[in-house]
Parts: sequence; structure tokens; C-alpha cells
Amino acid sequence: MKQYNQIKAKYPDALLLFRIGDFYETFGEDAIKAAGVLGIVLTHRNNGGDRTELAGFPHHSLNTYLPKLVKAGMRVAICDQLEDPKQTKTIVKRGVTELITPGVALNDDILHARTNNFLAALWQGKAQWGISFLDVSTGEFLTSQGTVEYIDKLLQNFRPSEVLVPKKIKKECKELFGDGFHTFLLEDWVFQEDFAFETLTGHFKTNSLKGFGIEQLNEGIATSGAILYYLSETQHHKLEHISTLQRIAEEDYVWMDRFTIRNLELYHSQASNAVTLLDVIDKTLSPMGGRMLKRWLALPLKNGIKIKQRHEVVTYLLDHEDIHKKIQHQLKQIGDLERLISKVATGKINPREVVQLKNSMSAISPVKAIAIASENEALQRLGERLQNGELLSSRIKEMLTEEAPVQIQKGNVIAPGFSDELDELRNLSHSGKSYLDAMLERETERTGIPSLKIDSNNVFGYYIEVRNTHKEKVPNDWTRKQTLVNAERYITEELKEYEAKILGAEEKILVLEQQLFNELVGWLSGYIVQVQSNAVIMAQLDCLCGFAQLAKDNKYVCPKFSEGYELDIKQGRHPVIEKQLPVGTPYVANDVYLDRDSQQMIMITGPNMSGKSAILRQTALIVLLAQMGSFVPAQAVTLGVVDKLFTRVGASDNISMGESTFMVEMNETASILNNISERSLVLLDEIGRGTSTYDGISIAWAISEYLHEHPARPKTLFATHYHELNEMTETFDRIKNFNVSIKETKDNVLFLRKLVSGGSEHSFGIHVAKMAGMPQQVLAKANKILKKLEKSHSSEELTDKLKTAQNEMQLSFFHLDDPLLEEIKQEIIHTDIDTLTPIEALMKLNEIKRMLTRAK
Repeated sequence: MKQYNQIKAKYPDALLLFRIGDFYETFGEDAIKAAGVLGIVLTHRNNGGDRTELAGFPHHSLNTYLPKLVKAGMRVAICDQLEDPKQTKTIVKRGVTELITPGVALNDDILHARTNNFLAALWQGKAQWGISFLDVSTGEFLTSQGTVEYIDKLLQNFRPSEVLVPKKIKKECKELFGDGFHTFLLEDWVFQEDFAFETLTGHFKTNSLKGFGIEQLNEGIATSGAILYYLSETQHHKLEHISTLQRIAEEDYVWMDRFTIRNLELYHSQASNAVTLLDVIDKTLSPMGGRMLKRWLALPLKNGIKIKQRHEVVTYLLDHEDIHKKIQHQLKQIGDLERLISKVATGKINPREVVQLKNSMSAISPVKAIAIASENEALQRLGERLQNGELLSSRIKEMLTEEAPVQIQKGNVIAPGFSDELDELRNLSHSGKSYLDAMLERETERTGIPSLKIDSNNVFGYYIEVRNTHKEKVPNDWTRKQTLVNAERYITEELKEYEAKILGAEEKILVLEQQLFNELVGWLSGYIVQVQSNAVIMAQLDCLCGFAQLAKDNKYVCPKFSEGYELDIKQGRHPVIEKQLPVGTPYVANDVYLDRDSQQMIMITGPNMSGKSAILRQTALIVLLAQMGSFVPAQAVTLGVVDKLFTRVGASDNISMGESTFMVEMNETASILNNISERSLVLLDEIGRGTSTYDGISIAWAISEYLHEHPARPKTLFATHYHELNEMTETFDRIKNFNVSIKETKDNVLFLRKLVSGGSEHSFGIHVAKMAGMPQQVLAKANKILKKLEKSHSSEELTDKLKTAQNEMQLSFFHLDDPLLEEIKQEIIHTDIDTLTPIEALMKLNEIKRMLTRAK
């Protein structure tokens, strides 16, 4: 326990798995936590009168229990025995051999094959924030810096498993980015730029960071250095696979804030069992391709040339089905190259995984040949960048058996014929059975005992067993070793010599196989960069083959890009919803056209549940798919490159932060209005519904007017149930009214889900309530109240009310000197009521009401 306490003191923040014999034990608070998470028995023992909690599990079950601890957000220190207990008479030396945290894991049971496991670091500089991401299991190392909004977006995109934060900005990080991440606090000095620079150049063995294009990213450098420091502190020193550091170039990708990423449900959903866009479009066949597709979805391209190259490859693959199928066949043979070569670098690869590496590299050569021979330039360039792995594959094939086991201790790892010494030892070991058979035959004949048996066990080694009925015939030169109920067991000098020879051979075989395997792994480490490069290219090909398969399966078309600003979608469909419809139910496709000159904003009205939100979302998803390089669900699409995509769709309270639905809505909308550009696409759904009707209409009108009058003229879709906003077309020439059509029957409403020109007059909320199964008594009452309200809020009545108020206030306030009342008086006197539209009358009445409230 003294030894345990000394080691635990070095790792106070980690749960310490302490190896004792065949068990990993936890003590004290660690034991209580482990028992709770793992569901194992919590017991206790008394050490010198002190009660100590205790919980443990067999050491061979580590891969079963470790993932559960790490996924629960714990840091786990593995403390192993550093010497053979048989070789010491004192307490066994022990030490921490690995510290595993949510963001630093190489264990396959912890990692998800198609998802990166990122460790992130944050740092607040004088002018902007820095951020870095590292997946230690693949070697991907990325950095960037920018505004709080940009950092927030990257955190949403990459969803790190663990975030390193300086102690001094712990509070700010929680306020700005929430507490949805596992965080670990580091001392502030770890983030100092000079220390980080020294750490990075030391790791990469360079004099500067210019070769990585990040020398100006001071905050980014600080966070990258902190990540490498953290790896050294967690006992991860073999990091040759982290061979480069890339900058996330903000200017290369479509801007989407965290709200947009969440609202569009690209790869995560708040709802349980919901289908995301990624679920529908992921047709990749390799783990690397699956991870890269997520990256492409998070960071759609803005560069028209790069987008076009992806589309050209997808088109070529669709037109040449034989080539498409051949590449897909080879992709199925490829394992997770990135993680396999990372295990080579860290020395954690097993023999079976090395054979997988060989098979994966062998599958690349045919792909290279197919790509180079193709008639598509972009595909040819990918093929030329692939490097042949024939030398690597042939060396592994020469050294390892095809059926190599996972654990090297099981033997049969090195192929026959590779090592003369190993073959000789194996012959000695394998010839044992015939030697023993000859000995048995000889001794049976010499003693005259017909039922002699030669066998072995772990306690006594080899022995000769004689049944009690023949024990009088046992020769004097045999030594009795064990007595059983019905038999006696003996050993002879010859048997002892043979045993020593055989056991020595088997021990030497294991040592030699381990030595040769380690030499192979060391040799493979020279191919880390080559294998990583091939992995990236194969992942890209996998994504493009997946896009071709997606287009083929779902009748997607190739979008056309123009130099202009228009967005012209013919018969667009929602990629997720159309896959969820019952078999045989056609999706109702819709046209959407937007530009900056004639139809900048479409005001979409229509009943609740008619499909307004679906049209907004499908427009955004079609643009995203197009700029990822995928084909799109439509009859035809022409668009100018979109540089920023904003959505304000759906309501969600942020109660934990003390924000109501309306506050969240206003925060998100404010973020949009403050960041729009000429090439932005803005999608707004039901803005203003979180407050009173008059306030809501006023806000929705003001936001629409702001977007229309803004110099950038961003393309906008605005779905609303405020039918009064339809009157904006009379004043603003680039706003057009559309509605999602319905068909009224005698006592029901059919939603046709078709977008047609013109405004809508009703919301049919009571019909929706009826469809939901609302009691008839409630529905009848609602209809009565609706008729009453519609009557009292007619435009004539509003105008009469305003005129009456105008006359009364002219009399009441005529002699008052209060500045506020004077302001109200002037507002009323100078209002030309006869020219007001109903919506303007509503807004004016509401404005006066607010002023009067202030007067009180």
C-alpha cells in the first residue's frame, strides 16, 4: 500500500489500475468509482486498522473494462509489474506504463472505426483564440485560430473527446463553449509560445514551422505545443506517426455556425433514433473513408475548381461502372491503414494486424493502375500520388505466416524458411511426439507393463504413469513423483533431459519470434509517411466512389456551378425525408429560385405541418452536398458558390444557461445578421414566434427589411405563419410571396406539400390539433375563440381603434409638457391612418402601447 500511495500521488487526477499478480486492483475513492462504472463488487480490507475500499478484475479482462472507464470520461493510469515476481525476494517493482484519457487512446475497444478520436486544446490570445486537434490513433494534427464564433464552430465540427484548457480561462471556456466536453486543466506556462515552439520543432526535428504554413499562427502554435506536452505527460513517447501539422484554412470552407450545424442535423441529432444526413449519404467502404466523409461534410468547399474536380471523378465513375466496381472491390480489402501504421509507430501492433497491413497495401497497387489508366485527369492525379507498397507487402509475406495470431506468445508468427535457427528449434520441438512414442515403446518392452502412459502437466512436467496393478514391475532407476488413487507417476533421467531440451527449445522459439517480429516492426516504421499518404488518397477515392453509389441508388444529378449568385433548384428533394417515406410513397419535389437582383427573398407561408421547414432544410442540404463534391437530390441545380450558410430552424430552450426559447432564437438570428455576405444563403423559420404576436410580427418584419436593404443582399428563405408579412411585397421589390399549398375538404385539410406562388391566409393550427387527437370539446372551444379573435382583429376595427386613439390623445395630451407624452402625441398626430396597411396598423398600435407603458 505504501508503494501504491507513492504512485497514486504522482497521478492524483487519474484512476489507478494497480497490477497485483493476476489482477488489476483499485483502492479507496478509485475503487468506489470503478465499482460504480464497471458494475464489479466493492469490498474492503483493513490495513493496520484503516478501512480501505477495494475493487478489481482479472488482468486478462483489461480490454473489457478499460473502454467503459474511458468512455465514462475518466483518465486511467495503468500500473504494471516491471519485473518477474519469481526473480525478486522483495516487493515487485511497479510503475505506470500508460495513461489513457478520453482524448488519448489507441485501444480498438475504445475507438470507433469510422469516427476520429480528437484531443483538443484551447488558448485565449490577445486578439483571438487558438485551437488544435490531434487524433493520436491516426496521426492527424490540425490547428487554427480565430474568433470565438469560429472556435465554437470547430468544436462542433470536430467534437473532441477531451479538451485541454489553461486553468486561468476555465470559467470563460465554460461560459463560451458550454460544458459538453471532457476537459482537463493545464498550467498556463504550458501554452507559452516559446515553449510550444521548442516542443514542436523538437518533435518534428525542424528549425522552424514555416514548412507547415503556421509560423504566423501564434495562438495555434501555443495549443499545438500544449497537446504534445500532454502526450509526453501521459507516457506517450513513440509518436513518429505524428509527422505533420496542418492549418485549417478558414477561407477555404463554407462558413456554418454551431446553430446551423445543429439545426441541419448533419451528423448528430438531439432526437433519439433520428436519421442524420451522414446516415443517408455514407456509402464509404473503409474506416478512413468514413472519417474523411465526416470532415468533408463539416467543411464543404468554396473553391469552384476543387468542387468541379470531385464532380468530374463522380461522373466518370458513374459512366464507367466496371472501373467503379473494381475500385470498390479493392477498397473492401483495405483495413484501417491510418490506425494500423500508428500502431507500428507506437509499438502496439500485433502480428495479425501486420498481416492486415500487408493485405491492405497489396490492394493499393491495382487501384493505382486503374486510376492511371483512366481517362479522367483528376482520377489520374490521385493514381499517380499513390505509392506502391510491393516491397513492404513482400517483406511481411516473407517473414510472417498468413494465419499469424493476435498474441505473439501463442507462437507460429514467423513463417517457415525465414530463419534457419528458428526452423531448427521448431523441428526439435515438433519431433517430440515421435521421440516420446519411441521411448514409451522401449520402456513398455523393458518393464513388461502394457498400460504405460507418458504425459505432462504444469506442476511436474513430463512423467510416466503406471496403474497400481503393475507397480511391482517398476524398475529401480525410476523415481516416484506423485501418488494417485489408482496409479503412480514416475520420472526418469532420460525424461528429465528430454524435458529440459524441449522446454528450452519452446522458450527459445518464443524469444526468437519476439525478436524477429520487433525487427520487422522497426523496419516498417520507415514506411509511416508513405502509408499515411496512401491512406489519405484511398479515403478520398472511397468518398468519391461513395458519392457515385449514392447518386446511382437515389437518382441524384450533377449540380452546375456558375460565376453568378443565383440558386436555381428544379424539383429538389430532401435527401433524408425521402428515405424515410413508406415504400411506394413519392416525395413531393419543389422548385426554389433565388438571386440578388429580382428574387432575393422568398416569404413562405402555409399551414403548420405543411412542409415549410422541410423546404428550407432541403435547400440547405442540396447546397451543402453540391459543395462537398456530391451529386444532389433534384432534377437540375445551378448555383453560384455559397460562402456562408445560416439557418435558424426549430426552437430549443437553453435552460441550463438561463435562456428561453426566444432568447436562443434572438441570439442565433443576431449572429446571422452580423455575419452575412454577398454569397450567403440565409434560412429563417418562424422567427418571432417565441414572444407575443405583435412583438413577433414587428421583429420578423424588421429582420426581413434589414436583409432586403443590406448592401450584401443575401439570398434568403423565410418561412413564417405571420400572414401579415405577405404585405411586404408591396414595399420591397425583391421579396416574393410563396405558400405551401393545401386542399380543404368539408371537414379536413390535405397537405399537398407543393410550393406555389402567392401568400397563404390561414395557419390551420386547429386542424393540426385535431390530427393529433385533441379532445372534441377543446377543438370546438378553440374554433369559437378563433372566430371571435378574427372578428375583433379585422383591419377595419384596427383602423377605427387607431383613429379613436388619435382623436382622444390629441385632446388628452394637448396641454401636457412631459417629453415622453409629447413624443407620443407627435407620433399619433403625424400618422396617416388612411394609408396604413393592416400590418402597419398593428405595428403602430403596438408601438404606441409600448410608449404608453413607459409613460405610466
